[in-house]
Amino acid sequence: MRSLPLPLALTARLSPVAVLAAAGWALSSGPLAAPTAAEPRPAEEKTETQSASAPSTSTVSKTYGAAPAPCESVGKKTIESLVPGAKTAGKEIPSTDAKLRRTCSWNALKGYDYRWLDVSYEVLASDEAAEKSYREQLERRSGGGAVPGLGDSAYSVVNLTTEDKQQTREGVVVARASNALVTITYNGSDFESKKAPDTDTVNKGAIKAAKEAVAALESEKD
Repeated sequence: MRSLPLPLALTARLSPVAVLAAAGWALSSGPLAAPTAAEPRPAEEKTETQSASAPSTSTVSKTYGAAPAPCESVGKKTIESLVPGAKTAGKEIPSTDAKLRRTCSWNALKGYDYRWLDVSYEVLASDEAAEKSYREQLERRSGGGAVPGLGDSAYSVVNLTTEDKQQTREGVVVARASNALVTITYNGSDFESKKAPDTDTVNKGAIKAAKEAVAALESEKD
């Protein structure tokens, strides 16, 4: 079989460097403490000193405290189907904080068909922080639509790019489950025909991986 050079964009992907932005942390403060004077006064009559010194009694409720192992989040049969020829164990990408952000990648060139799959987890400080990050990600993407029944909310989009007459089609699924985000990236190319897998194939493959990844996350609820 003759070997064919990979397009520049895909060659770069074979040596990924995961750069994951650190999420902001949301803090909440509790209700003001009741006055301790012998003769209690109405809440509206508290002095400025009492208000400033009142302790916080509330805590942020977090469903997930850590990201699950991403390379174990998708089943062996699914990997074999979506990324033929890839090592099913996958390769975890180094992270700046492996407790909160983890990514696993699978890629393979079988014959002339190339496939790539990423599964990423990010655990944030609260549901509100995760929802904000989720919305910001959707604002950066065009097209696509909602994926019903996946986490608390989910979205998928598929795009086609062409470089040196070689097509690559990539699907991305972003799902939020409580205070965690799950992101799936799945793409492919055919280096013989110069074509890419069709939109339905890529979209369904990304959603299938997303469902398994979200299920793996939900199985580790605190």
